[in-house]
Amino acid sequence: MVVPAAHPPPPAYEWRLPPGFPVPRVPADNPMTTAKVDLGRRLFYERALSGNGTYACASCHRQELAFTDGRARAAGSTGELHPRSAPSLANVAYGATLTWADPRLTRLEDQARIPMFNEHPVELGLFGREDEVLGRLRSDPDYPGMFAAAFPGGVASSDDAAPPGDPDPVSVANVVRAIACFERTLISGDSPYDHLLYKDDAGALSESAKRGMRLFFSERLHCSRCHVGFTFSGPVAFEGARPIAPTFHNTGLYNLGGDGSYPEDNPGLYGITGRAEDMGRFRAPTLRNIALTAPYMHDGSIATLAEVIEHYARGGRLVSSGPYAGDGRDSQRKSDLVRGFDLDDRGKADLVEFLKSLTDRSFVSDPRIAAPARSGAPAPRGPR
Repeated sequence: MVVPAAHPPPPAYEWRLPPGFPVPRVPADNPMTTAKVDLGRRLFYERALSGNGTYACASCHRQELAFTDGRARAAGSTGELHPRSAPSLANVAYGATLTWADPRLTRLEDQARIPMFNEHPVELGLFGREDEVLGRLRSDPDYPGMFAAAFPGGVASSDDAAPPGDPDPVSVANVVRAIACFERTLISGDSPYDHLLYKDDAGALSESAKRGMRLFFSERLHCSRCHVGFTFSGPVAFEGARPIAPTFHNTGLYNLGGDGSYPEDNPGLYGITGRAEDMGRFRAPTLRNIALTAPYMHDGSIATLAEVIEHYARGGRLVSSGPYAGDGRDSQRKSDLVRGFDLDDRGKADLVEFLKSLTDRSFVSDPRIAAPARSGAPAPRGPR
């Protein structure tokens, strides 16, 4: 009997990490390879991956905006608005949890299915159109070969839609695996702050930004209690690290009815757990590239960094009128870390300057993570 020759495994991916950055944790069932990353990059920018062929992952995650979209609330392929803003994907490989307020989502492979198949709201709009979308990929002159190179063993075993023993590697499971691999390469660590910290470049930050840095890390302001470590975010996961519990915070952004309630379509962790103490609790997003990712907060309800600082300095936001009226400073659900602080105008300006120093211009212009050239097509962009 002739035994078919085994496909050689694709070469492993070689990490090029900034100083101070550990190797990201990678699932055992989806090891990083260059072929997967190349395929995932192409799929990330692929409009054919939406139900109506008009949207890509990159429509809501634009490189020049640190992989956000500049909107208060993200819009899907049909124009339907999402209740929350599109979070930055910078350093998403290190997230202990993903999305704004769902502790169950800890793998990029699982998270990718949410925008693909969500119906309320519709995002990419793939639900019920999987065969159609996969057919588009199979009919493309490049994708079959790219999938075969990335997944030489054929279809991923977890793809329930595939027939048993199907050798075709173009599958939903392999789509999400490839996109997850690409997203793990979106690593940002070359800001002026990093030049000061790791390259001993004393001139990387202005004197104002240096004063702001001291304020940021001070016990008086508590900024670094929630935005911690090399990602300036909540808890992180990486190779060799012990598991750490995710954290979520109520910052006093709303206090509807005086009982700490948040808008019905944005209740935070409460929407998952149903526990009153989780009302309005959201994950602390990364502050890296924060100057590029306005508007701010989970619902884009604060327009500028100066206003964000005013919110925290006050100890909660006052919404004086309208359906969301209430004083977040008095919320019984607010985190104990949001106490308010006294800071003069110069101090506030210094803090803004430090936050601007977290901007990584090489990251947002890196051609290795930009839309790949194909037939002169421009990079996908959602409507503005």
